Amino acid sequence: MPSQERSSLEEQVAIRFHIVNHHESFGLDAEHFGAVAAAAVSLSPLSGLPHEEIEVSFMSDEEISKVHAEFLGDSSPTDVITFDHGEILISVDTAARRCEDHGMSLGKECALYLVHGLLHLGGWEDKSPDGFARMKREQERILSLVWKEAAP
Repeated sequence: MPSQERSSLEEQVAIRFHIVNHHESFGLDAEHFGAVAAAAVSLSPLSGLPHEEIEVSFMSDEEISKVHAEFLGDSSPTDVITFDHGEILISVDTAARRCEDHGMSLGKECALYLVHGLLHLGGWEDKSPDGFARMKREQERILSLVWKEAAP
């Protein structure tokens, strides 16, 4: 699936986003997610990301499990995987299972994972309890500033 056209905010942000949907049943609005990503990286602490391009791929649990096994030695599905070179993989199936528990739409849950991945690209860590708590607060703050439900 081709990348979306760049929004006016994306024109102002030096990073080019490629939003790709590999999930058959997820009605992805690539332009909307591109705008969310561009808005997020315009905010501190993400405004200094050193990437020229970032690819965001939405996929199934089956697909993300394969990547999780290959690169992290764990064959279970996970919500998001971030590679330092500027690639973020998001499991739509995991988001669908968790969104109701979090009181979010599927789109907003996926946007949360997108912001989480961007924070990892910015050097944030969530392996320690303190790091996890800081990252959770920051991703929720950013999400509250950048997420708008897409029109039906």
